[in-house]
Amino acid sequence: MTNSTSRSTAHPGPIILAGATGALGQRIAFHLLQRGAAVRALVRLGSASPAIDLLRRQGASIVEADLNSITSLMAACEGGSCVVSALSGLREVIVGGQSRLLKAALATQVPRFIPSDFCIDYTRLPEGSNRNLDLRREFNLELDKAPIQATSILNGMFTDLLSGQAPVVLAGPRRVLYWGSADQLMDFTTTENTAEFTAAVALDPGTPRYLRIAGQEASIRDLQQAATEATGQPYKLLRMGSLGAFGLMIKVTRTLFPQSREVFPAWQGMQYLHNMFGGLPKLQPLDNARYPEIRWTPVREVLATRESN
Repeated sequence: MTNSTSRSTAHPGPIILAGATGALGQRIAFHLLQRGAAVRALVRLGSASPAIDLLRRQGASIVEADLNSITSLMAACEGGSCVVSALSGLREVIVGGQSRLLKAALATQVPRFIPSDFCIDYTRLPEGSNRNLDLRREFNLELDKAPIQATSILNGMFTDLLSGQAPVVLAGPRRVLYWGSADQLMDFTTTENTAEFTAAVALDPGTPRYLRIAGQEASIRDLQQAATEATGQPYKLLRMGSLGAFGLMIKVTRTLFPQSREVFPAWQGMQYLHNMFGGLPKLQPLDNARYPEIRWTPVREVLATRESN
């Protein structure tokens, strides 16, 4: 492994991109192609995703691969310079599928691997506090033992989620909801910025084991100000209770509505917010300056886009 911050635009082999038809994967492919890389997009056997035609039109080569077959993945990885995983799922994908993808990369001598982390800093969290992040921790324990240069990208929460999916900035009542302290700093990065940074990392042979980015570091009070500025309407804070009370609420929700086969049940999103509100997975230090060409999108711009739609 190397901690060098050297840069290189040389990429003799294609970037192998797993999960290319997902929202993040599509944007990673776009930014790789914009940087002149050859992209080999792995798609599931028989997939009819409309994203495939778009990827092909943009210049990616499409390869069908079976995530359950190391032989199939070896054929897909042959000659690659870096494997980028943007896979999403539960244990059979994040641990099982990525483990087979890693073995295929090793068998075909692909020198670098970027796992599907793209989250808060799970290395600072106690095991059991977040199911989905525990899966990433489990896979990365295997990745750390492999003779391959690995780089995980940690980006906090996708800022895009604040425009509706994450119940924090509430447009109707004009409230910013939280538990614990309104002054705890958290990390937010748009899907677009995360994809652009990932593309740069995939083409940079000198990356360290972890890179941490945040489009904006923001507290709940900062989110309140951003929402007010974005909409021209005053937002107020709504404290729901302590972190302890939030933790109890998560346990009750998980017991009543286990939804164990869903990737993002309600309690999983609650676990993520609980982690962020607690401050343990705060990203530090940040590596935003590594690629100075990237312009980081603040929360206010994302919320302003929601307001205009």
